[in-house]
Amino acid sequence: MRDLVSLSAGMGNFYECVELACQRGLGIEFMALSVPQILDGDWRKLDKEYKAAVADVPGPLTMHGPFMDLTSGSPDERINMVSYGRYEHVIRIAAGLGVKQVVFHANYIGLLHNDFYRQGWHQRNVDYWGPLGDYAQAYDVVVAIENMWEFDPTIIGNLLSELDHPYLKACIDVGHATLFSDPGISFDDWLDTMRPWVIEVHMNNNNGVMDEHYGFDWEQGVLDYAQILPQLRQLPAKPVLVLEMDRIADMQASLRYFELGEAD
Repeated sequence: MRDLVSLSAGMGNFYECVELACQRGLGIEFMALSVPQILDGDWRKLDKEYKAAVADVPGPLTMHGPFMDLTSGSPDERINMVSYGRYEHVIRIAAGLGVKQVVFHANYIGLLHNDFYRQGWHQRNVDYWGPLGDYAQAYDVVVAIENMWEFDPTIIGNLLSELDHPYLKACIDVGHATLFSDPGISFDDWLDTMRPWVIEVHMNNNNGVMDEHYGFDWEQGVLDYAQILPQLRQLPAKPVLVLEMDRIADMQASLRYFELGEAD
């Protein structure tokens, strides 16, 4: 069965990614529209250019939302208003581009392991993401919540379980799960916990210390995608597998790991 593979296309490599996607039957994840300067600038011009550019892209279209300095479920309502406004804006842009799912970070402060913070974060985020899920549903755009600093998959898993919203799902970032999980928590634990909600996976390689976005075959990489990919293919919902890498050459070289059928 053919994998749903997509390329993370930023400002510097967007058109190269589109060309490769069309050649190999892949999708595109828009990255540029996560940048504050774009969202506060002439985003309509870029939106128009991108919409024309992806008209012939054969695979899924997804979008990475803004994340830098944004916080969901903050105790400070003014902060929540800024973050919420950013997310709503991107959901509207996504709908106009024909994008069916958008990724936002969960934004848990990973250095805080105390129960007081975790319990408060959970309730505030139930209150935050529920209305955002309703907003996304009105535009028929599914929100996938991505792990970043979260040291335990139940932080997001418990949130999604309580929300139980059809337009709130999960994106697992394999590199983040490897780098930032507590000792004793494996990638298997992430898959077991997040299995009911995963619709997207971000994939690259790192050295086990820094969040670097290298190809699968990077000589210093600690991630074995020959082992990881069969696990991902067992998920109940077929996820979009996004090559979140900086160099188009790394994306191209990593395609040999996937089942791409006749286009391979």
